[in-house]
Amino acid sequence: APRGVEVVRGTPSSIDDLRRAAEGAQAVAVALNNGRASDNPWAKPTSPPAFMTDVARDTLDVMEENGIGRIVVVSALGVGDSWRTINPLFKAIVRGSNIRHGYRDHDGVDEVIRASDVDWTLVRAVALTDKPPTGPLRAAEAGTERPGLAVSRSEVARFLLDEIEQGTWTRRAPVIWNERRARGADQSA
Repeated sequence: APRGVEVVRGTPSSIDDLRRAAEGAQAVAVALNNGRASDNPWAKPTSPPAFMTDVARDTLDVMEENGIGRIVVVSALGVGDSWRTINPLFKAIVRGSNIRHGYRDHDGVDEVIRASDVDWTLVRAVALTDKPPTGPLRAAEAGTERPGLAVSRSEVARFLLDEIEQGTWTRRAPVIWNERRARGADQSA
């Protein structure tokens, strides 16, 4: 782990592990997803149906026990109120594949977090990539701008940390993506 990061071994499905991880914390960042047997959208789910929703409830309980009032949760474009903004083909893929289980669980997380008294931000990421960013990170309310197709995982992590510190999107659900640089644009910028 990088300097200054303490690793707490455990599982998010154990409230006692969450309690140990929360000791001394000032805020919480959540980046969970449901598992499938492979990345294939039709692969069998390997997580319980409400895995993330149950973890969100336990996390909020632990936050209350420890006086932690800030949470930032990353999910996907198409979750919650952003469903209306995705194209019909992608909706059909979600509905017809096992991705729907993850979306259903992310929706449950949204409901639990929005009903809480904490200061929350629900981050909607487009397709994640391990590649370097293709351009600057953008954030907007769902439906106000046409997002790019991908976002670098490193940029998602940076956004979560910045949001915890700055609270620019508190009690809102921004969509985030990396802008694409124009062909021939200076890549060193």
